[in-house]
Amino acid sequence: MKRLIWIPVLAGSIYAAVQFWPTPPLTIALHSVTKGNVEQIAANSRAGTIKACRSANLSLNLGGRVGELLVDEGDSVTQGQLLIALDNELDEARVELAEKEQRAAQIETERACELSALAKREFERSKSLLDQKLISNERVDQLESEAASQNFLCKQRKALTDAAIAKTKFAQIQLKQTQLSAPFNGVISKVNGEVGEYLTPSPSGVATPAAIQIIDDSCLYVSAPIDEVEASRVQIGQNARLTLDAFRGTTFHGVISKKAVTVTDNEKQARTLEIEAQFVNPPAELMLLVGYSADAEIITKTAENVVRIPSEALIAGQKVLAYNPTTQTIEYRAVTSGESNWNWTEIKTGLSVGDQILLDTAHANNLVGKQVLVRHD
Repeated sequence: MKRLIWIPVLAGSIYAAVQFWPTPPLTIALHSVTKGNVEQIAANSRAGTIKACRSANLSLNLGGRVGELLVDEGDSVTQGQLLIALDNELDEARVELAEKEQRAAQIETERACELSALAKREFERSKSLLDQKLISNERVDQLESEAASQNFLCKQRKALTDAAIAKTKFAQIQLKQTQLSAPFNGVISKVNGEVGEYLTPSPSGVATPAAIQIIDDSCLYVSAPIDEVEASRVQIGQNARLTLDAFRGTTFHGVISKKAVTVTDNEKQARTLEIEAQFVNPPAELMLLVGYSADAEIITKTAENVVRIPSEALIAGQKVLAYNPTTQTIEYRAVTSGESNWNWTEIKTGLSVGDQILLDTAHANNLVGKQVLVRHD
């Protein structure tokens, strides 16, 4: 019977020991507050696209059968390089004929003007002979008339030569209408047509595919939409970090080169401002292609060498979980924040360099006021 009495007494003692035995302190990792830069960031709301600073859709002014196709997609070309030419034997013959007629006109002009100069000299000599009474007035008048006539003939030949030059230029322009040349250094991105096919120029108001598409791949930029809330903070000349899905882990330096002057209002989409961020000295070994998707982080403002904490440690934008070394407990600490981004937040008041805070705020209420042991990793 006595043994039965001791059983509940023993059970009660064990329960009391479990309930009132001191709980060992939790061991936690803390973050030491430091100084550094905090950047204010504006990011694109949807994926952007890489584009070329210069591109052109080239078409011929005249229709005709393709006689020569001198480039293929992916070829690098230089300014003025011939890309495509229509069958133009007739135009080439016109140019050759015009050039020969021009040369013949120039020869006739030289001959006529030499005769004019000779007639003028003869007339000048006759006046001296007339003073010496070695020649009659009638002969002097005749030589004067011949000099004037030769002078008119010289002027006529010069005018005919000018007309021949104009005719040659016109024939050359006609020939050029059958040729398509590169307007700048670049890369051929698209070719529409083959040798023997007939190319037709676009009628007024009707768009047809360009014969040649060319891009200047020496200058590339990212075109991306920025939310209207952040649009006012974006300015031309600001630095940007550019990232591409095609090169994960690589960040490219860019500069804002252009921003739209109006906010787009597309149905069922947020209002956005289109910006352009030009690549600055991208690595030559990385081949950036037009059309790649890209994202842009625009650095709109930088707070330099300020007290900062990881943004994840800030609770409701106004407090943190700080470690009190005197009591060895975790406590709420009110702070005043400044500039911030996804990674860092500037702390203006409430924390100093060297203070220790807790980054994991998921169980804040369970930790406040509890003694902890600091784990040093």
